[in-house]
Formats: sequence, C-alpha cells, structure tokens
Amino acid sequence: MALQPCIGVEVHAELSTQSKMFCGCKNEFGAEPNSNCCPVCLGLPGSLPVPNKTAVAYVIKTGLALNCQVAQRCRFARKNYFYPDLPKNFQISQYDEPLTHDGYIDLTVDGEPVHIRIRRCHLEEDTGKNIHLPDGRSLVDYNRCGVPLMEIVTEPDFTTPEQIRTYLDKLRLILRYIGVSTANMEEGALRAEPTVNLIDPDNDYATPKVEIKNLNSIKSVYEAVKYEIQRQAAANEEEMFQETRLWNEEEGYTATMRRKETADDYMYFPEPDLVPLAPDPEWVQSIKESMPELPTARRRRFVEQYGLPEYDAEVLTDSQAVADYFEETVIAGADAKMVSNWLMGDVMGYLNEKSLTIDQLRVTPAGLAELLNLVEDGTISGKIAKDIFPVMADTGKSAEEIIKEQGLEQISDEDRLTELVEQAIANSPQAVADYRGGKQKALGALVGYIMGQTRGQANPQLVNKMIRERLSE
Repeated sequence: MALQPCIGVEVHAELSTQSKMFCGCKNEFGAEPNSNCCPVCLGLPGSLPVPNKTAVAYVIKTGLALNCQVAQRCRFARKNYFYPDLPKNFQISQYDEPLTHDGYIDLTVDGEPVHIRIRRCHLEEDTGKNIHLPDGRSLVDYNRCGVPLMEIVTEPDFTTPEQIRTYLDKLRLILRYIGVSTANMEEGALRAEPTVNLIDPDNDYATPKVEIKNLNSIKSVYEAVKYEIQRQAAANEEEMFQETRLWNEEEGYTATMRRKETADDYMYFPEPDLVPLAPDPEWVQSIKESMPELPTARRRRFVEQYGLPEYDAEVLTDSQAVADYFEETVIAGADAKMVSNWLMGDVMGYLNEKSLTIDQLRVTPAGLAELLNLVEDGTISGKIAKDIFPVMADTGKSAEEIIKEQGLEQISDEDRLTELVEQAIANSPQAVADYRGGKQKALGALVGYIMGQTRGQANPQLVNKMIRERLSE
C-alpha cells in the first residue's frame, strides 16, 4: 500500500492591538500576572462583550494578503469546553461563518512550486495561561484571556515537513510586513498545530487524523511532523485512533494527550451577546488600499529595479526593517549592490555581535550612504571603511568626522607614492625577481609593503598600477 502524507496546519496569531478583543483591557505581553483583567475578559455575570474594530480590520488585512474572500456577513459563536485558563467555560470564536475564507498562498520548496489553499482566516479570543510548578501546584494567569486571536486554517495540502516549514516562515513574514502581529513564537504570539495522517487515494484508505499541540518553534513543528509521519507509517491499525498528541522536545517523539474532540463535542451555537458583523465594502476597500508591499512582490522589485541577484533580494526582504534600511540607503545616493554587500556583511556582523536589531543601529541610512560614497570617490579605501563603520556604530559620529579626527584620507598623491614604490622595490629584491620571472602573485608583497607603510591609506588600485609600470621599464 502506497501511503502519502496529508497534512493541514492551523496557525493561531495574537493580534498587535492596544486592547483586548471584547473589552478595554491592555493587550500587553509580560505584564504582572492577572493585572490586565476585567469582568468582561473574566466572564463575570452581567458583563457584555464589544468587538474590537481594529482586530476585525487586521483579520481582513490578513485575509486579503492571503488572497481570501471577505465575508459580506459573519457572526461569532460560543465554543463550549472547560479548561482552568478559560474562566467563562466557553470561548468566543467563529464557526460556520468566518470573517475571511477561500484563499491561497504559493510557495517554492526545493525549487518546485507548491499551492496551499487557505480554508479560513477568522477571529476569536485567546485563553489564559497555566503555570505548572515543580511541587505539583498550578497557577493561572488570566492576562491573556480575551486577547484578539486570529486563526488561519489551511486545507490538507502539505505533503512534506519542508513545505510546512516554508509556509510558516512565509506566513510569519507576511504577518510582520502588514503589521498585524509580532508573530514571536517565543512569546506565544504565534502557535502552529499541524494535523497529520497518511492516505492511499487509490484504495480509499486513510489513517486516523492526529493533531499535534504545544509547538513553540518552527523547528519543533518540522521535527514533530517528520516524526509523526514515520510513526504512522510504522504503526499497526489497532494502534491508531483520532487523537491529540504532544511533542516531547527533549526526547523527540509525540505522545498521546487526549482522544480528539469533534465539532459536536464543542456544542457550537451563535453568540447571543454579539450581533453579526457586516463589513462595509468601502471600509474593506480602504483596508485593501492601505496594504503595504508584500515580501514576494518586494523581492521581485528589488531584482528588477535595483539589479540585485535573487539571493541578495531574498536576504534583504526577509526583514521589513532591513529592506527599508536598504532602500533608504540607496535613495540617499549609494550604489545598490554595494549597499546590499555591506548590509549582508559588515552591518549584519556588527548587529549580531552586539545583539542589536537594525532599528537600534546608530548609523543612519544616510550615514552609511556617505561612508560608501567616500569609498566610491576614492577618499578612503574599502579596508579603511570597514574600520570606520564600527566606530560610527559605537559613537554615532559621521564618517567625515572620524576620517578627519584620525587622518584616514586615502593617499592618491603620485609623488608621495612614487617614493614608496621605490622603497618597496629596493627592500624586496626577491619579490621583484619573482614578478619579473612571471609570478604575478609576487606583486602582492610589494603592494603589502606600501599599504603597511601607509596604514592602509594608500590607494591600492593606483599602487598596483604604479608598481607594474615601474617593473615593466
């Protein structure tokens, strides 16, 4: 029997609104436990929810970014179940009428195109958080209760863990580009739950579906799906049933958590305290018109407009802040390829060393453009520019200031360089003999002597030219 994986993914993304979904409490990560709570998000008797318009707009925005249809009318439902971190004993969610639906996202995995259908992208509220202590006690922090939560559900179109990893990378990038979520998995702002089973379409056979919970990184999703495919392929039929499983990160395996509930178990019914939503078409259009350029389109434009290689464009657009910095530096007058090389090299190296983001870099795009243009016009060498940049980043001073303070202007005075060329030739007779004997690499010793004498300030191109001319006499 030829079995093939059939995998769908649910992603829950906390929305970056200032307040919660149905009340005015702060939507804030890391606050004092149980400090951002009120009767509404705690579900106390007599409290009534009011929808957060910004959260609705963010889901519409995401749906549009994922090529979804926006519903003309939708409504909220109550999803009934009991957990200690859900004080109402039900979650306000959407069931049969999602806010956006029927979209898609196109991926490229291992050079092959992959088309993933998006079933729905809808709104709900988040639950609280359980904190389990070593002594067996459990504490509950209700701050997260009522935080706007967006659920993005795909069709079971994935067939490999690599496809899922690529999807999550691209989805996270899109959410950050359009500004609806931090998508920080380490903060719980993005959570992925794959559902895995194996099918044999020719024989109408499928293993029971297994949902994997509590995955806190894209790497964990990848490894858990990879393991689950192997487990189901090796299991006997009597060992398999529809269930929810947990991923043991340290040991690298999934384990049974509970038998899987169905929609009937949740007893969905329309939320009686909320009227249906009917997004105004003009409002939806205004959201559409406010959409920023998405990563794939920006990557394509960087190649076409700036003549960058595909690799450079992909690296630069992997962060909206880096892509913005690149464009601002080019607009300030620097060469696009030169800016790209510096961002991927010296700038990223400095940021990684100092554990900073590019938003925290003290060198402005205009400041970097000034430095690179000083290299281009021959004022300083590329080597000296590499020494100047970290000083700029540490002090906030401009390249011009540092060059003047340290006397780092590139030496292009031929009279002065002629003296140094003669010294180099006189002090390196073996290198001269080797070069005249056909060993081109011997020229490096002569150039190196002059660069050492000038602390790297001599114009290397001019030095090369002058030595060659002198030795050809």
